[in-house]
Amino acid sequence: MTEKTLAAGAGATATESPQPAPARFDTLPLDPKLLRAVAESGYLMMTPIQAKAIPIVLDGRDVMGAAQTGTGKTAAFSLPLLQKMLKHENPSMSPARHPVRALVLAPTRELADQVANSVKTYSKHTKLRATVVFGGIDMKPQTLELKAGVEVLIATPGRLLDHIEAKSAVLNQVEYVVLDEADRMLDIGFLPDLQRILSYLPKQRQTLLFSATFSPEIKRLAESYLQDPILVEVARPNATATNVEQRFFSVATDDKRAAVLKLIKDRTLTQAIVFVNSKLGCARLARAFEHDGLRTNALHGDKSQDERLKALEAFKRGEVDVLVATDVAARGLDIADLPAVFNFDVPFNAEDYVHRIGRTGRAGASGLAITLVTREDARLIGDIEKLIKKKIELEPLELDDDRTRRELRDRPRRDDDERRDSRPTPRTSSPGYGYASPKPKMDPFFERPYEASATAEPAWETKASQSVPSPRGLSPNIKPKRKVAALFGAKKAEPVDSSQ
Repeated sequence: MTEKTLAAGAGATATESPQPAPARFDTLPLDPKLLRAVAESGYLMMTPIQAKAIPIVLDGRDVMGAAQTGTGKTAAFSLPLLQKMLKHENPSMSPARHPVRALVLAPTRELADQVANSVKTYSKHTKLRATVVFGGIDMKPQTLELKAGVEVLIATPGRLLDHIEAKSAVLNQVEYVVLDEADRMLDIGFLPDLQRILSYLPKQRQTLLFSATFSPEIKRLAESYLQDPILVEVARPNATATNVEQRFFSVATDDKRAAVLKLIKDRTLTQAIVFVNSKLGCARLARAFEHDGLRTNALHGDKSQDERLKALEAFKRGEVDVLVATDVAARGLDIADLPAVFNFDVPFNAEDYVHRIGRTGRAGASGLAITLVTREDARLIGDIEKLIKKKIELEPLELDDDRTRRELRDRPRRDDDERRDSRPTPRTSSPGYGYASPKPKMDPFFERPYEASATAEPAWETKASQSVPSPRGLSPNIKPKRKVAALFGAKKAEPVDSSQ
């Protein structure tokens, strides 16, 4: 990066450089301990966003970084910040010697955990400490780590405010702030929380804002909290990765599941993430894929944090073939060599399409993104076309006549499925998720029409004939008078009319 680019004013863009950017990490002025950790992670060459952003961050400037998802934004801000904090490195066990100096805010638990793992990997040869706090789990272990002292704190906004109110997170010495995936934080309503958190921080600080997409709201946020920022773009905003093959197939709603199975077989895919729009549909589709013989797991917001982390780890280890997920997994998941992503449902938000397909084709690898489109998805496809500024061509998908669909409907259940379902629970059909449950068997007796008996008397007539005549000519529907027993030889009391 040249001095001319670094000296640019507010809103300057570092997209073009008169000289080629350095391609290797060892050309950067980074400490050998950091370079060693990067090399041990298997990274030698920088991605474009890293090559452009790292020198600017090292120079102390505020940065707005726009890059395609999966291009290495985490390393682009974590490596230079770790380098700048090495001057505070010390082996002391005193918490006072390890105040929070860098704060990274992320919108989701998965993204926060992913960033924390990267920061810990890059800083493992240093004395710097890092931890992550997010909701969904007990606060006590997080409080103990914070009170022991950490230099780098990665957090989701809601849980960080909980720790601030509990006085377990002290942010009065923060020098560096990173807003990662800021557009997503605004989408899910974190703007008031962001404003509260930033009010606790010192005014003099270096602020970095990284995101795959830049909306007008994000730019207004940057104008409020960034000082003379440099805009770093390696691709136009909202662009999709060029190394991801994007295919759109026109299918019927009930054929979606059969289409996924056919494409997995034809493409010989070893693993894939299948995105759906609803949590209920996610669980049902995962169970259906299990019936098809695939090792499957579901990832959605109703699962606990521990369950979500275990599902991700099993998928990364290759123990799961298909991970069915909602948009909770559309950002922040860094899965190496993921061959394909399926959009079982077209996303309601067009920007989520960019993030979904960004789970494949990461770090320069090639990937495949397949979207299944029905006639009801015309408006959503139009929104995606406007966002990516590209005409979408729908392709027909030929299924193997009707055999695949019949097999999916009539496939016998496996023994482990029978053991899991100890009691019969009829599953209702779910239009939109590609499978229908068989109708329960009905006793023919209950399907016969009503036939009146020629000899039977009406029930009300039988009841009337059997009723005892009431005294004083009262209606048989009125209860007879109740007799009250006499006590201590008194005269017999007159009957009391219970109807009064």
